[in-house]
Amino acid sequence: MSDDKPQPLPLLDDEAMDRLDDFLESDGVDADALDLIGAHGFLVALAVSPSDVPPATWVPELFHGEPTFADDAEREEVLGLLEGLRATAIEVLEGGGLPELPFDLELGGVPPEETPIGDWCAGFMEGVFLDEPAWFAEDEETAATLLLPFMLLSGLFGDEPDMAELAKDGDRLESLTTQLPELVLDLYLHFRVPPETPKPKPRRKQPAGQNKGKGKPKRKK
Repeated sequence: MSDDKPQPLPLLDDEAMDRLDDFLESDGVDADALDLIGAHGFLVALAVSPSDVPPATWVPELFHGEPTFADDAEREEVLGLLEGLRATAIEVLEGGGLPELPFDLELGGVPPEETPIGDWCAGFMEGVFLDEPAWFAEDEETAATLLLPFMLLSGLFGDEPDMAELAKDGDRLESLTTQLPELVLDLYLHFRVPPETPKPKPRRKQPAGQNKGKGKPKRKK
């Protein structure tokens, strides 16, 4: 039996990811800035976001302030890689593809917040928080349902009783982890791809003379 599930696609190549990692771990970046895993989740959230968040808003949020670049060339390089990751995520999701996430999709019994999975989902939620009203403006209930796995795996909501209870279900957490790429696509389709409007049905032509003088058909009671 063949598996028709599409293979996840990388959003940046290994060399670009290493370059970003080096910069985000450098002394030129605030210690509270997002690391590579968190930044990846953050930028994927911006790709999914129902509102277009400008770089002037998201760059200082990602870096927790203004990073120190060696020169204009480095600024252009680093910001170009970050924007490229977001743009590639949009391209992949727009084509119905799945994003490749920079970690293994399994918890192995470890709490999510102690893994890269939790870091990625926390970064994703940071992207949501940038314009939270936009995510819930149209259909709050559906948005909350679609975002629940990211919230649960992020470990950011452990103080909420309902979330703490759900977090005790290890099998559920493991299942959500394996589904993360598909869950990202579900969110993108919900927020970014408008539902197809049904085409109007063609009206049947009546043979000449039929129903003449009878008026409109009455609706059955």
